[in-house]
Amino acid sequence: MRKRGGIIAATGLRAEARVAQRCGLVTALSCGGDEKRLVSLIDETVSAGGIDGIISFGIAGGLRPDLPSGTIVVGTSVIANGMTYDADERWSERLLELLPNAEPGAITASNSVIARPDDKQNLYEATGAFAADMESHVVAHLAMQYRLPFAVLRVIADPATQHLPPAAINGLKPDGTPNIGGVLKSLISQPGQFPDLLRAASATRRAMERLFSCHSLLSPGLGFADLR
Repeated sequence: MRKRGGIIAATGLRAEARVAQRCGLVTALSCGGDEKRLVSLIDETVSAGGIDGIISFGIAGGLRPDLPSGTIVVGTSVIANGMTYDADERWSERLLELLPNAEPGAITASNSVIARPDDKQNLYEATGAFAADMESHVVAHLAMQYRLPFAVLRVIADPATQHLPPAAINGLKPDGTPNIGGVLKSLISQPGQFPDLLRAASATRRAMERLFSCHSLLSPGLGFADLR
């Protein structure tokens, strides 16, 4: 039986899930960017009992132009499908206390990776969101459905001005692990994208290092346990 006080950490990458799991009282789920898979995983985990909150956790694409790679963003709200979901205020405030260099701001939903700087700028102007990811809107919607508090902790990987090549976009398996074969196939067909891929890899590594540093500053339950 799962202990009361357990938290779901919803992630896209298996590596993000491993970081979240280090904090204790966390059930980390990785969906590989598949919305339906994430919904199913969260439904199954909540139905098993013992879950008191959900957090969207991992890296994200930057939208606000002045935020560099490695910036920690605590999502105060999630904008998706014409709706705004407010994150749990106490949980968000606790994350900001534990992560004093974090930026508080809105997160917006995206059904796919946003590769072009122009598209990032357009989305920023339309929403005012600091970053975009493919999991936070699922977390927000299901948290409302199950009447659970939710929070968002994301680290910007590619900043608003950075272009992502096809190899970076298609380099993920459904379980959230790297698709090395897919990356190599993309590079063989379009070798000119290699410099952009190197920049994307560097940005992702920087973001993951910052995400990893967060876990040592966060209490069990990714800050939520402090509120009980």
